[in-house]
Amino acid sequence: MAIEVFNRYENKYLLDENTFDKLRQRLSPCLELDPHNRSRDTYAITNLYYDTADSYLIRTSLQKPKYKEKLRLRAYGVPGANDLIYAEIKKKVAGLTNKRRSQLALADAYSFLAAEIIPERQPYQNPQVLQEIACLRSRQELMPALYLAYDRRAYFGAGQHDLRISFDCNIRSRRFDLTLEAGDYGQPLLDQGLWLMEIKTAQSIPVWLCRLLSEYKLYPVSFSKYGREYKQNLQQSRPPAAVFYFTAAQAYGSYMQAANN
Repeated sequence: MAIEVFNRYENKYLLDENTFDKLRQRLSPCLELDPHNRSRDTYAITNLYYDTADSYLIRTSLQKPKYKEKLRLRAYGVPGANDLIYAEIKKKVAGLTNKRRSQLALADAYSFLAAEIIPERQPYQNPQVLQEIACLRSRQELMPALYLAYDRRAYFGAGQHDLRISFDCNIRSRRFDLTLEAGDYGQPLLDQGLWLMEIKTAQSIPVWLCRLLSEYKLYPVSFSKYGREYKQNLQQSRPPAAVFYFTAAQAYGSYMQAANN
């Protein structure tokens, strides 16, 4: 059974294509390649995020509280209705990320998150995780909010599997066709050629890796894929400032006219 519980610290970095190529060459002798990458340069991870109608979970997350949580369905590539995917609840407490997940058939996952009805138990399920997700679902009226996917190349620390380094590119999203089986497409989130690197470890970053980051002048950034998309979508949906000014001027004029009458 795949690992279903993760406790680790995550550091994120944005880098260009040239820096990615150099790091890739430097990391290869030190780390083990993710099994998904042994036959291809990158593999697709597709996600369906759940949130409230007013985006409560992501709005709260962007305020950087000591505790925050997200709920999503995750697949590798485009799944069919009977394919196994992951239902994941991701929490962050005082900087430590805790991710818990359980496999479900895609159709069962949709039914579970829509009606809080835990499907008939199967050997591949994690009942405790499903109970936790059901508890979150009972506290919040959640619904599909965002499709988000990206292409990943990842490495594990050789003999130190609590160290994981992933590189994500071609991050894409959409707020329609909110099912995993609808196809892997969406609007780009980052400029072409940019990569998001994540270093995930249960302990501190190894000294040799810190030196490598310093050599390439790479510094941690605060970055959430869902958060970035939410802020961009918010900006695009806002009318220009001139529209706000005109509306306010109209309202003031109407008020003065009513007062004079």
